[in-house]
Amino acid sequence: MKSSNDATLIATFRPWLKVLGRRRRRLWVGGLLMLLTVVAAIGLLALSGWFITATAITGTLLAAGIQATLDIYRPGAGIRFFAVGRSVVRYVERIYNHDTVLRLLADLRAGMFAVMTRLDERVMGQLRASEWLNRLTADIDALDSFYLRLLAPPLVALLAIGGIGVLLGLFAPGIGIAVTIPLLGLWLWLVVGQARLGLAASRRRIATLDRLRMRSIEQMQGLAELRCYGTLGAHRQALLAEERALYDDQRRLGRYQALGSALVSMGVTLSAVLALWLGARAFTAGEIGGPVMVMLPLAVLAMNEALALLPTGFTHFGSTLAAAERLNGMAALRGSIRDPQSPLDLPAGPLSLALENVSLEYAGTGPSQGVRSVAPALAAVSLDITPGERVALVGESGAGKSSIAKLAARLIEPEQGQVLVGGRSIREIALSVLRSRIGYLTQHAELFHDTLAANLRLADAQADDARLWGVLDIVDLAAWARELPQGLDTWVGESGRQLSGGQARRVALARVLLSEPDLLILDEPFSGLDVETASRIAGRLDTWLDGRTVIYLAHDESVLPRVDRSLRLREGRLV
Repeated sequence: MKSSNDATLIATFRPWLKVLGRRRRRLWVGGLLMLLTVVAAIGLLALSGWFITATAITGTLLAAGIQATLDIYRPGAGIRFFAVGRSVVRYVERIYNHDTVLRLLADLRAGMFAVMTRLDERVMGQLRASEWLNRLTADIDALDSFYLRLLAPPLVALLAIGGIGVLLGLFAPGIGIAVTIPLLGLWLWLVVGQARLGLAASRRRIATLDRLRMRSIEQMQGLAELRCYGTLGAHRQALLAEERALYDDQRRLGRYQALGSALVSMGVTLSAVLALWLGARAFTAGEIGGPVMVMLPLAVLAMNEALALLPTGFTHFGSTLAAAERLNGMAALRGSIRDPQSPLDLPAGPLSLALENVSLEYAGTGPSQGVRSVAPALAAVSLDITPGERVALVGESGAGKSSIAKLAARLIEPEQGQVLVGGRSIREIALSVLRSRIGYLTQHAELFHDTLAANLRLADAQADDARLWGVLDIVDLAAWARELPQGLDTWVGESGRQLSGGQARRVALARVLLSEPDLLILDEPFSGLDVETASRIAGRLDTWLDGRTVIYLAHDESVLPRVDRSLRLREGRLV
């Protein structure tokens, strides 16, 4: 009967075993290459020991005038075969297995990204951006040891122990059994004992690394605020405390790993000594020859090749376990937004937007958390925007403008009331259809480390260069883009850092225009632009927007193009 701990362990790793199962053939080939490396090492040492001893004995007999013969060609060829084969197989195994692991990590990241795309903003808000980043990078990277250190090496080592037992048993069954028992005990300690010994420290280490990365990102991003409020020193001290805790656990794990390595050396050496002692007794009894007596302990010494990786992998087992648990928690997250079973179609042309008595509270302030918000994001808001109308939602930060935009794009759901797009309840429209008809320029310009063209084509992968130049011209970037060394193929840098803030904003606006939406929500579209540039873009945009419904979100309506009416929001209410 399995213990609860074993059941929990299996449940934790089951999803990742399924991911590995998709590349089952590559994993078996990689494991076979590892096994062949160990077999070559055993064969090289065993055959070399036998050949050297046999050569020495033959030479001694010939020197004493006793007739003796020895075939040196086949053993010599065997030694060269094992020596060259070991180097070649080891090289191929490293290249092949690391390529496999990189493929597995790509599978894991793609799976986690797919999970994140199904989450709404409420669920995403449960973790900070640095924590999401840590899940997608450090936690997934921690799982790269799952196959290379935790699955294949112990299995290969176990097979090698069995092979050594059989090899020794062919010449002296008693020696094979006697040597196999301590090697199995050593294997059991390296797999189970080392894992238990380093479990707590390695789990703490990965949690400390998570906090350390998070605090470091917070300090870099909020350096000005920390200085302004005089809390930079305290924040640094917290960072130093996390760093000291990390180093303490790293030193502790280093000692555990050194213990495991020492046990490997000592266990294999003592097993070889045992094989030598029993072999000497068998030689004295005339059961085996001298070359075989020397071959047996040397074959056992080759077990260092099979057992050397186990201390490192299993001492840090807790890190892999903790990463798997956290990623399981991430994979289990489910957003509240679902596609309808029988979706309704949207009418062609510009779309209307209506909110009927909508109230909204963000996570952490609602009844489920036990604390009600004094000022909800939206409180019983009702509005009706007709097809083709241009409306400005004006208000200070926190007034509720972005909340209305997110409700319209169905990034969040209201606590009460309903949202209608094109006269249909938003819950009855397929998400893919809804979001293909709505263009939303958010407050932050999200650009990726890729070319200008690739960042634009996120809106329409089939768009040709002519369309790209067209939307760039609307946002007054065409002349600038033509002067770039590689034009549309120029890389914009990570988060668009090769561009100015205003340029990045306009690239994001051009991307929204490229999607040809029927309802546009533009949040501060001219932020970061001088008055002359904003006026020039507004004139071009005014023509392009004809026949579309437009909602501007702004602090000041005077900077906006032509609008049909303005609605002012204050503390989640229309005033």
